[in-house]
Amino acid sequence: MTMTVLTQPDALAAAPRWRVVASVFKLRIGFLIMLTAVAGLVISPGPMPSAWKVVVMALAVLVSSASAGAFNQYVEADSDRLMRRTRNRAFASGALKTGPLWMAVIIGLLAAAVGTVWAVLNGTAATFLFLGAFTYAVVYTVALKRRTWTNIVFGGLAGSFAVLTGAAAVDPAIGTLPMLLALVLFLWTPPHFWSLAIANREDYAQAGIPMLPVVVGPARAGRIVHANAIVLVAASLLPVYFGAGPAYGVSAMIGGTWFLMKTAPLARDSQRKNAMAAFFASMVQLAVLIVGVAVDAALR
Repeated sequence: MTMTVLTQPDALAAAPRWRVVASVFKLRIGFLIMLTAVAGLVISPGPMPSAWKVVVMALAVLVSSASAGAFNQYVEADSDRLMRRTRNRAFASGALKTGPLWMAVIIGLLAAAVGTVWAVLNGTAATFLFLGAFTYAVVYTVALKRRTWTNIVFGGLAGSFAVLTGAAAVDPAIGTLPMLLALVLFLWTPPHFWSLAIANREDYAQAGIPMLPVVVGPARAGRIVHANAIVLVAASLLPVYFGAGPAYGVSAMIGGTWFLMKTAPLARDSQRKNAMAAFFASMVQLAVLIVGVAVDAALR
């Protein structure tokens, strides 16, 4: 297959320098991962750490996620240039130049985040924090992404490790509820990302990346997304039987029903509109779950 580098408009040329640099760190994704870590903390039984320790943990998760996101963009600059969705990223477009200084910053941020959590909280939380960044940056981005369609299945562990980081901040002996929430995050990632991949199938095919819809076709991928969503929603209800509060149960039902209402059309017709609707519905589902966890914690 011939790969053509798409013409790149200089989209970042007029942006302030700080905004160009900030775009490398995928802070919106990092903020979501930080919230899952906080959810893992508040769903765990036991005495909560002091407020400042919670803030330290949350910021450390954000920084470690930013480090992994920057590594992802650094390593994938060449393939990002081949995809319409990613060709304007800072490294891909040339707005920022790759080099050893950037790698030092990336490693330094991760080391600072892990070291801080180790010193302020405990070694178990720090280990989970490191594993989350390592899974996304090395296991997913380097080892699996260009080799197998199962890349995001294993990449989904990154979100699970964020939940476990928060849980370990309360008790290094992880309890059942945070383990189940980590399972939910693991199952959430594939249908979330595969929905986006269906919408951008041509981009991934152009770049030679074997995402699920490239390998099996968008129609079959749409059916797989819906089947995975059913499993995810069922798993998201399990915490109710192990002590999660009523707000979580209601949130799991509402968010899960909404997600399934959007993946069902995708299973029937894999057009881009349905794929993007399922993608955004997955974000809604996760956000509603996190709100449910927070409400239960406030009422505890």
